[in-house]
Amino acid sequence: MSIGSGNHQWKHQPLWPERMGRKVGAIALSGVMAITYWPSTAIAQTLTSPNSRDDLPVQRDNSQSLPTATLPPPAPVPVQGESGYILGPGDSLRIDIFNVSEYSGEYMLLSDGTVNMPMVGTIRLQGMTISQASEEIASAMGRFLRRPIITISLLRVRPLKIAIAGEVNWPGSYSVDLNRNQSVNIPTLTGAIELAGGITQSADIRRIQVRRTRPYTGEVQSSLKSAEIITVDLWQLLQRADLSQDITLRDGDSILIPTIASVNLDETPQLAAASFATNTGRALNIAVVGEIKRPGPYTLSNSQSTNAATVTQGIQAAGGITQEADIRNILVRRRTKSGSEQLVEVNFWNLLQTGDLRQDLPLQEGDTIVVARAKEMSPDEVTELASASFSPENITVNIVGEAIRPGAVQVQPNTPLTHALLAAGGFNSDAQKGVVELIRLNPNGTVSRQTLPVDFSQDLNEENNPALRNNDTIVVKKSGTRKIADAVNPIFKILGTLVGIFAIPRRIDDLFD
Repeated sequence: MSIGSGNHQWKHQPLWPERMGRKVGAIALSGVMAITYWPSTAIAQTLTSPNSRDDLPVQRDNSQSLPTATLPPPAPVPVQGESGYILGPGDSLRIDIFNVSEYSGEYMLLSDGTVNMPMVGTIRLQGMTISQASEEIASAMGRFLRRPIITISLLRVRPLKIAIAGEVNWPGSYSVDLNRNQSVNIPTLTGAIELAGGITQSADIRRIQVRRTRPYTGEVQSSLKSAEIITVDLWQLLQRADLSQDITLRDGDSILIPTIASVNLDETPQLAAASFATNTGRALNIAVVGEIKRPGPYTLSNSQSTNAATVTQGIQAAGGITQEADIRNILVRRRTKSGSEQLVEVNFWNLLQTGDLRQDLPLQEGDTIVVARAKEMSPDEVTELASASFSPENITVNIVGEAIRPGAVQVQPNTPLTHALLAAGGFNSDAQKGVVELIRLNPNGTVSRQTLPVDFSQDLNEENNPALRNNDTIVVKKSGTRKIADAVNPIFKILGTLVGIFAIPRRIDDLFD
């Protein structure tokens, strides 16, 4: 049976005679879901009893079909999954009692979860679904009206209040307005995590707990105070697109994201790229210490990057590593939300040798990168390390002695000794050409000194033209001829002075002649 009402069409599907218990029928109104309740006694009395009173809400229908309603068209906000929606303080309802328009109207659940209706007074609806609320009102109205038919429409939903704690960037309480822009989207678990700034890299997304107040079942009112714990595994959502893990939240839900025991380098790239991960546009405050060119605190800006900042970017911001760095033993110290400290080991040698990008760990707020000093390194390792992207762009080499422009010279890593000499202008006229002395501070704290021949036509090699390291010192000595000249010059200067002294009396005599 259908009834036209303005621009709306009402469609009614009778539920009898197949099932004769208490039933809930659905009335569809232009995309709005309303719940209509007929008690089982109403159905029986409608079929067998005449209706002789004008004030009764149901009139006899000779066709033995259920009566149709003449309700004013409500204008509710569409709600996804309204049939499972749990009512609470602040919800606005349209309650229609068939053929009793004076008792129908709009009601709002008060702070104690009740509505105040004519005749029956206060009815508690908090924690019920709409169908349960229809039954509750029909039961209360049944004391005063014969065969009450109740239709409830949800006009406006209350803001949902949820709490989230643990490994998220901004733990706390959040209020979600479901009526904004006239569109209602019930928040999900991942949506709540996004509101809280995303998960940290220390989050254990396999054991997320949602504490939920159990809805009123109609048996014991105190059941509102009981709660259930729902364990969610969002790793299944990332791996298998299991949307059942992204549960729909309800008002009053509390979310706890625990701390993982140890960081798994295999999983960190996927966690960092998840939709509910930390917002990559945020600036990160980190610290870099150890064998770094410019150790200290740094702020990494990701405004132009879609990926999370990594250890490599942190080291690059600090000027790169020194040539004494032990890239096999880099630690990331991380403070968790529980107050404990996690140590994550990364091996950049594997990154250089095999391209293992897992070692380039994504960073998060407050991380500290610690680069240890190597006890010993082979020349081949030093050479390869100097050309890495996380090494400094330039190193400083000191040229002393008989060079045209002695002093500190900025050269690229792995620059040969001869190139550094040319950068200082080469030998001057007093230099001992063809040989220099190289002084180097080794990673173990010792100082090495070696004399090397100089041939500007030679290519890079460790024996005669080695690659320079930061703070190497090249000493250019004077030639032998210049040394003799420098030794003789003082003698000639002294003799010249003596001759001048003996010549003074003779000059005085010449004055009197």
